Amino acid sequence: MKEVKKHTGFGFVVKSLVSGLGLTWRHFKNARNRRTPEYVSDENYFKQPDGMATLKYPYEALPVPDNGRYRLHNEIDDCIVCDLCAKVCPVNCITIESVKATEEIGMTSDGTKKRLYAPVFDIDMAKCCYCGLCTTVCPTDCLTMTPVYDFAEVDIKNMVYHFTDLTPEQSEEKKQLLAKQQEEMAAAKAAALAARKKD
Repeated sequence: MKEVKKHTGFGFVVKSLVSGLGLTWRHFKNARNRRTPEYVSDENYFKQPDGMATLKYPYEALPVPDNGRYRLHNEIDDCIVCDLCAKVCPVNCITIESVKATEEIGMTSDGTKKRLYAPVFDIDMAKCCYCGLCTTVCPTDCLTMTPVYDFAEVDIKNMVYHFTDLTPEQSEEKKQLLAKQQEEMAAAKAAALAARKKD
């Protein structure tokens, strides 16, 4: 009980106050200098113990590490619409719809033949947990994480990024062409079966 009285006395309060003021004064004194924005791999990164660490953002910013996980981007011209990214996503932030092409589409930059259109390829960055799994499984490396980390929005709907190679009208046209082609193939198959039965 005596120990409690000893530490709650006026002298202890004054000593704590003076100690805190001394610490504050040292920080004020050191705040005349500014730390320079150094990259994390720079040899001077940990050699700046004193000085203001706050940057004049957005006019100043720390360099972004090259292997960080930030905003996703899909190079739709290289996408083969394989759906692997959507399947591996743990939070279901990638929505893909595909339409089979009835004609030659072309090739990706790595030489992979394209067979599907993507009328819908949406990434909801508000749901994304930045795990990077989608970029790992992408066979054509069209899905990447960019160095952009500051993309705040007032409206959450703006966090959905649309990557598609078709307009809604083109999408409907491709669906109708595919349906017509399937009907023709079914009719040809039925005619071939009918001819076999006659023989």
